[in-house]
Amino acid sequence: MSYEYFPNFYDALMDEELYDNWFSFATPYLPGKHGKVLDVACGTAELAVRLAKRGFEVTGVDLSEEMLSVASEKAFHEEVSLLLLQQDMSEMEKLDTFDLVTCFCDSLNYLETEEAVHGTLRSVYENLKTDGIFLFDVHSIYKMDELFKDYSYGDSDEEISCIWNSFEGEFPHSVEHELTFFKQGPDGSYDRYDELHKERTYPIEWYKKAIQAAGFRKIKICADFTDFEPTETSERIFFICEK
Repeated sequence: MSYEYFPNFYDALMDEELYDNWFSFATPYLPGKHGKVLDVACGTAELAVRLAKRGFEVTGVDLSEEMLSVASEKAFHEEVSLLLLQQDMSEMEKLDTFDLVTCFCDSLNYLETEEAVHGTLRSVYENLKTDGIFLFDVHSIYKMDELFKDYSYGDSDEEISCIWNSFEGEFPHSVEHELTFFKQGPDGSYDRYDELHKERTYPIEWYKKAIQAAGFRKIKICADFTDFEPTETSERIFFICEK
């Protein structure tokens, strides 16, 4: 999915603590000094910058040119070196041989078809070294079907306001998010921007079989930024996949 307006508001709306949580979750799997890390669907590079500051050689890929533009500016201001590439993660090229690949923030849920998920898993596998680790997370079926049902959220400050409404999508365990932004201009008036985002998830066993089909030899599954196995009410499912 290519974002038109969202990148301009993304960092203001996202909870920075979430990125601290993703970084903390990834920490036990980080490679040795000067290791190579690929951040798939890197967005505005919040995680990639954290990784680069730890001394890793970081490559970020994202489908959105707008996201990558914001990421490039952030890397410049944070004085870190990032290789940023526009790539479709379901058809990602062989970029390098990485020690670790990450794909957080439920990015796989934005893929519209099963084949796109399979393609992503195959592409990541080809970019990992032997014994390399792939970390990713997805929304649970519980979150998609129950928590996002008729979900409505609003937030505002002096410059940006957001209204977020979610509705049942066209596929099983899918959702459509209607986002409306209001951004204050220099004259004090507000401009309105609208976007539609679609997400889709699958049962844990489906992901497990897809990971195995891609060639990964070891899989660990946990939930909600912990080492504990998922429960019926877990919201975010994490997969640790070893090549």
